[in-house]
Amino acid sequence: MVKESPPQQPKVGAPADTSPWALAGLGMQFFVALIAFVYAGNWADKRMGTSPVFLLLGVFFGGGGTFFLSYRRLIVRTTPVPKSGRTETLPP
Repeated sequence: MVKESPPQQPKVGAPADTSPWALAGLGMQFFVALIAFVYAGNWADKRMGTSPVFLLLGVFFGGGGTFFLSYRRLIVRTTPVPKSGRTETLPP
């Protein structure tokens, strides 16, 4: 007679996705968003005749926004769950 082991429960508070590919995906997201915002800023500067204004805005919004979203995603995944039994949903 073969005993079936109970299904394994995920560890409480463990990161949802700890693979290196998930982190590489965050890096690629950062890179693509930064390039897209810089390109859009450069295009707007050429179109409106302003020198580096929209290019700099593109750098700050692209880099800063993507950094903020990546930081939130990493912090939410690594935040431990309290042992009180309450389940609170954190934003993605």
